[in-house]
Amino acid sequence: MAVTDKFYDVVIVGAGVGGGAMANRLANAGARVLVVERGNYLPREADNWSVKAVFHDKKYTTQELWRDKSGNAFNPSTFYFVGGNSKFFGAATVRFRKEDFEVLEHEAGVSPAWPISYEDFAPYYDEAERLMGTHGTAGEDPIEPPRSGPYPHPAIGHEPEIEAIAKKLRSKGVQPFSLPIAIDRHEGGKCIRCATCDGFACKLGAKNDAEVRLVGPALKTGLVDLVLDTKVLRFLTDTSGKKVTGIEVEQDDQKNTIHGDIFISAAGAINSAALLLRSANQKHPNGLGNNSSDQLGRNYMAHNNTAMMAIHPFRKNGVTFQKSLCINDFYLSNNVRPYPLGNVQGLGKLQGGMLSANVPFIPEWLMDHFAKRSVDWWIMSEDLPDPENRITLDSDGTIRVSYTSNNLKAHQELVKHWGKIMRSLGYPLILTQKMDITVSMHQCGTARFGTDPATSVLDQYSRVWDLDNLYVVDASFLPSSTGFNPSLTIVAQAVRVSEHLIANVLRSTTAA
Repeated sequence: MAVTDKFYDVVIVGAGVGGGAMANRLANAGARVLVVERGNYLPREADNWSVKAVFHDKKYTTQELWRDKSGNAFNPSTFYFVGGNSKFFGAATVRFRKEDFEVLEHEAGVSPAWPISYEDFAPYYDEAERLMGTHGTAGEDPIEPPRSGPYPHPAIGHEPEIEAIAKKLRSKGVQPFSLPIAIDRHEGGKCIRCATCDGFACKLGAKNDAEVRLVGPALKTGLVDLVLDTKVLRFLTDTSGKKVTGIEVEQDDQKNTIHGDIFISAAGAINSAALLLRSANQKHPNGLGNNSSDQLGRNYMAHNNTAMMAIHPFRKNGVTFQKSLCINDFYLSNNVRPYPLGNVQGLGKLQGGMLSANVPFIPEWLMDHFAKRSVDWWIMSEDLPDPENRITLDSDGTIRVSYTSNNLKAHQELVKHWGKIMRSLGYPLILTQKMDITVSMHQCGTARFGTDPATSVLDQYSRVWDLDNLYVVDASFLPSSTGFNPSLTIVAQAVRVSEHLIANVLRSTTAA
């Protein structure tokens, strides 16, 4: 492993949206960066778009086993590739609301305030949207937070079936808008607007995932090295315990040490927590970042998610790209309930084998019949931080995800109300499937940032309180899950942290 002979300004663990954005920004500022990725490149092949390969055979899902709170093993929907989980995301890149940065009262409790305001964060959203190539229309969303200008690209538009639904929704007082989405859909772009985007990898490279938009451009600078098929076992510190000096890695059953000046964990909220816990030593007996607060691994969140099929038994839905519409009327207090319920957005067009992979007792031919006649939705509600929802390591090193769902009443009310609306639009048959603990695509919150080391793991620039040169830049930093995919917010925080490092840290270390 040639990289063991080099010394890097910045060593990044993970090539997903957080690690990719950090590498991109830091390399463009002249830093010498190493990115260590546990997986390899995901091959572009026919199976990328195969329901059988993706949903039944789970060809691309890690074969690793984690355990739930009862000790039962499960196979998580996590992907170890360059690009991380963004290889399979639905490309929704939505800003959190202004209210999400403040104390927000929910039916089941309180979503806490962030250590910074939306106004502080907004400029980094601007840059994150540019980096991800987001399409959208400013001003359509009824609860849109302030923004400095238009989206980088115009909205992709709706197919006739979806536009007809949008029109019917408006007639009932609902305010649908164009879902902000990161795909290569413009003049000269690669996107063919297929049915296999949401939940699939793109064999055309037309989804603006972390590999395409962040890691690839970073490598072109010539200042970034990428090591593949390499698992980071732990961070190593000096004798004082205040500074990380290297990472111990495993590749081809061989262990090596890589050295650097600044270290960034961007392995995802679950794996970053596990990595810091595995890095326990004499000075940090409970894991790195856990001495001051005992918060590392706690407050795990992953949203309350339900997939809904609204079915018209006798009319086929001819839509191909369905994920273009979004509804935020119920996201904050609303005319249905005096508290937040959540977000509704189009789900990538379901095919018969997709849901039947998880409900084998329903014949696939019947699910296929329904799928051809359904309009499909993804209904997402916030789950609240709970210190007992946490990531730990069992004695054999296996990751344990101890999680109990909360804020379920609000989520169930939203699912029920949206089903009622769909019936009023002429879809009498409603099928729903709530996602379980294995769906770990929106994992967040295990190393929350804050202003007090007694109650948070990271400072406001994602530095681990207990160490001078260790940062966590993935969804671990989120103090609340909100009701949206965290990808854009991770990129925005990465931009923010990068600018801080470039201005205040890298300059001094280079001078030294």
